Amino acid sequence: MATGTLYIVAAPSGAGKTSLVKSLVETTSDVVVSISHTTRPPRPGEQDGVHYHFITLPSFETMIAQGAFLEHAQVFGNRYGTSRAAVLAKLQAGLDVILEIDWQGAQQVRKQLPDSPSIFILPPSRDALRQRLAGRGQDSPEVIERRMAAALDELSHYVEFDYLVINDQFETALTELSAIIIAQRQRRTAQLERHLELFHILLS
Repeated sequence: MATGTLYIVAAPSGAGKTSLVKSLVETTSDVVVSISHTTRPPRPGEQDGVHYHFITLPSFETMIAQGAFLEHAQVFGNRYGTSRAAVLAKLQAGLDVILEIDWQGAQQVRKQLPDSPSIFILPPSRDALRQRLAGRGQDSPEVIERRMAAALDELSHYVEFDYLVINDQFETALTELSAIIIAQRQRRTAQLERHLELFHILLS
């Protein structure tokens, strides 16, 4: 069985990363999203093991000490991490795995798995970014400004990524994101691994 590919997908808050990745998984076979561990409490409607693995801070720190995370970070006072064992198991099962992480997490993953393609999703403008952050209707103006400042800081790290997708028109951005997955699957090394018997027959 061919080994899957690990994709790093990052974006500033408000760029639409989660919606794009959700649609990608729904429309593309053999692609899954890694479920992160977090110390923050569940929000209304969130389920443990579906949206996140919700764990205590002591448990999170134990996992760090055991080297159980591919990457981990602190975001707005909460801890988030990606289980190394869970990701590797999915890859060995032939699934492509998407990590929805920030630029700090992306740097950590690249050090361990440098061949992982990385994708950065950007908003079409600052105004669009601010409107999306404010449009959620869940945060105070002060929180929105804090998130806006953090988003602009994260945008500066786009140069560290292999692919850039500008999320202006959703369907266009989704097509571009899908094209990256399709292109990666057609690489010579991936095709040889997936169709080794065919190549033996064709060239015998």
